[in-house]
Amino acid sequence: MTTSTTTARRSGPGAPPPATGPGSPRGVTQRVAVWSATHRRRAIGLWALMIVLAASITMFMAPKQATDLDLGVGESGRAAQTAADAGHPDPVVENALVTARTGTLDPDTADAAAHELVARLGALDEVASVSDPVTSQDGTAVLVQATMSADAADADAQVPALQEAVASVQADHPDLRVEEVGTASIDAQFQDWLGSQLGHATLLSVPLTLAILLVVFGAIVMAGIPVVLGLSSVAAGLGLWALASQALPDPGTVTDLLVLVGMAVGVDYSLFYLRRFREERRRLGEDATIDAISIAARTAGHSVVVSGLAVTLSMAGLYFAGNNQFSAMATGSILVVLVALVSSVTVLPALLAATARWSERPRVPVLWRLTGGRPRVVPALLRRVLARPVAATVAAGIALLALAAPVLGISLANGDVDEFPRTLSTMETYDRLVAEFPQGAPPDTVVVQVPAGSEDELRTQVAALDAAVARNPDVFAGTEKPWYSSDGRTAVVTVDVASPGTGSGGGSADAAPPASQTANDSVATLRDDVVPATVGSIAGATADVGGDAASSLDFTANLRHATPIVAVAVLGLTFLVMLVAFRSAVVAGLTVVLNVLSMAATFGVLTLVFQGTWAEGILGFTSSGHVVSWVPMLLFVVLSGLSLDYHVFVVSRIRENVRLGLSVREAILDGVSRTAGTITSAAAVMVGVFSLFGVLGFIELKQFGVGLVVGVVLDATVVRLVLLPATLMLARRRLWRPRPGARPVPELRSADR
Repeated sequence: MTTSTTTARRSGPGAPPPATGPGSPRGVTQRVAVWSATHRRRAIGLWALMIVLAASITMFMAPKQATDLDLGVGESGRAAQTAADAGHPDPVVENALVTARTGTLDPDTADAAAHELVARLGALDEVASVSDPVTSQDGTAVLVQATMSADAADADAQVPALQEAVASVQADHPDLRVEEVGTASIDAQFQDWLGSQLGHATLLSVPLTLAILLVVFGAIVMAGIPVVLGLSSVAAGLGLWALASQALPDPGTVTDLLVLVGMAVGVDYSLFYLRRFREERRRLGEDATIDAISIAARTAGHSVVVSGLAVTLSMAGLYFAGNNQFSAMATGSILVVLVALVSSVTVLPALLAATARWSERPRVPVLWRLTGGRPRVVPALLRRVLARPVAATVAAGIALLALAAPVLGISLANGDVDEFPRTLSTMETYDRLVAEFPQGAPPDTVVVQVPAGSEDELRTQVAALDAAVARNPDVFAGTEKPWYSSDGRTAVVTVDVASPGTGSGGGSADAAPPASQTANDSVATLRDDVVPATVGSIAGATADVGGDAASSLDFTANLRHATPIVAVAVLGLTFLVMLVAFRSAVVAGLTVVLNVLSMAATFGVLTLVFQGTWAEGILGFTSSGHVVSWVPMLLFVVLSGLSLDYHVFVVSRIRENVRLGLSVREAILDGVSRTAGTITSAAAVMVGVFSLFGVLGFIELKQFGVGLVVGVVLDATVVRLVLLPATLMLARRRLWRPRPGARPVPELRSADR
């Protein structure tokens, strides 16, 4: 029988899908899918058991929270660890502030309230010592400082007892304002507030995602499956992270990132699979469910596996930062991506087989009709792009470079307490505290450890350090009494920094931000001059400078050093994955180039929005004139991973077409046209979810959320619809060759839109 009269070569949205039939399951993905679809009860049961077991871990253990020691980097991190190992106490100070509610503060009334604070706070087991009351220079406030009995890691748990004691004094003096604030209380309230904000955002993301998927599929069952896969992946991922955090503690950001990434990839992978299954089932007939699942597994399922592994390796790039905070983020993200990947490959075919009879029901009438049409805009755009690929590449490239231009002026800085929302009561108190008792720069600490036998020389050089500090009155205000370990081999010297407010009224209150240039200068002077000439000159000694200012400087330096390393690692791993998956150096190279262009444009928009003031009213923030230092690196890694989802899916469809005999131009036109709806749908879900994070009141998460939205939009539009097809067209002779014996694609009716 000849096919000369029954076959034709067609391209565009009306062309049939390249797959001509399921054939015998060949790859592992296809064999697993067919087994899952034909043993759906067993597959669903095993998957449900896995999810329940993983998620139930959180019932027995909570994620282990990281301490400052866990997160320390560089010299300041070494200083803190050395001091802790030697038994140096790390006191946490909370402040009780007495001011007048209205008018002038009555000294006698304020003094009575202050002494009552001293008595009540001093009686608490949670308080190690209480300072004498200190009156501000203008007499408008009285300050009492309480040193807590717990160290920084456990101080948050002791805050309620102090707040209760202060509240009782407030009740006895209703005409006064008696408040409590400090690092521990600010952190406790901020974490509660942030958890509530993120919880609301997460809850809103579920109905928002479902609504978008209803528009995509026009049927409730089909729209619900990706949500189920996404939520179950997140639940299992959270449980596995609780276990993993016992070895790599949570810096407080992993859970949020895990939810974000888990929902994104869980929905994405399901979408890729579902759209191909739906296409094949409409083509083959409703009775060909297993065949449709088999084809979907061989095509979209394979793309999901490649994409999942690529995203995993991309997230692994964070390990190259050499920072426990980012290593924890990488671990949590990788866990949830792997769960989503395994779920998509194993249980999704079973769910499709089990719900096949109702998969297109209940139908949403208007939306159902909308999803049954064929795209017109995308094919029309692609024909123009493919007709003039050079012009399209140049135009899109110039547009992205123009958006990227502001990144040349990017200013990076660490976030601090001044960027916390002023709606928090602790921040209102903090502002009053700073106004009444102007904060000096935070003190530096010099931590020295010497070999056995050098104890006397250590004391001599500590005295020399004190003298050197005294010779720099423009930088330092002096040193406090040095602390020595029980074996005499470790010394901790606190160096007060000369800045406005130092020594005014009895010392600086806790919770001050390390923000002044004077603080940075003091660290540089100690590290470059004072320490090397004194304690650092002891043979075999380690001498490190720590403290808040040093920690901030070291964290920024670590990011500046690590960011290019992480970027190169991610791009290198991306290249290798694409090279192995697609057997084309050109495709792998284009992937890297397009990724760099997209990222540069995203960072440019981020700089333009947050370093200026023009968008403050639109997005609801007050510009600090900088981008938070950790945002670009994390954005780069997350967006690189998510963009690979789209990229692998589109390129896989194009290669599938080429292998089956279509010309490269026809393969690109058909492949991009057929995947455009899926890519747009996935991008819409991500934009919807990420936008919820972009409207949060915390500037760091706002920058991260806005960056994600911008990156996804640029990737799904300019890159996937213009740059990718144009550059592939330009490189068409160096991509792939059809498989031997490949025949033109049969002209079959396709219901795919």
